Amino acid sequence: MSTVIRLFLLLEGASYVVASLIHSGLIVDGYQHRSASTAEGVIAVVLLVGLALTWVWPGQTRSIGFAVQAFAMLGTLVGAFTIAIGIGPRSIPDLAYHLTMLAVLAGGLVVASGQTKLAPG
Repeated sequence: MSTVIRLFLLLEGASYVVASLIHSGLIVDGYQHRSASTAEGVIAVVLLVGLALTWVWPGQTRSIGFAVQAFAMLGTLVGAFTIAIGIGPRSIPDLAYHLTMLAVLAGGLVVASGQTKLAPG
């Protein structure tokens, strides 16, 4: 199960890196938003540091995975709230990204909590 948790953290962390770069204007022009870029960058760092810590303390992989994904979920919910009230970026890609990441993070939290079995045994 540690491998699945690490895979979630890697994919989520990489996704937030890309989102941060998009909002900084380095990948795609027209979607710049400094606050969103900063928030996504912080979430990316937390997820990727959490990933690294799962190798430092392998016995704590579930706890680390749960904690950093919960942080990312909270940050993503704040982002979704800012979109809803008109402060954050309100493009279709931003809405789709937030909804997708909320679903992915929810799945990662379920896996990290140990409430599901992905394979027989």
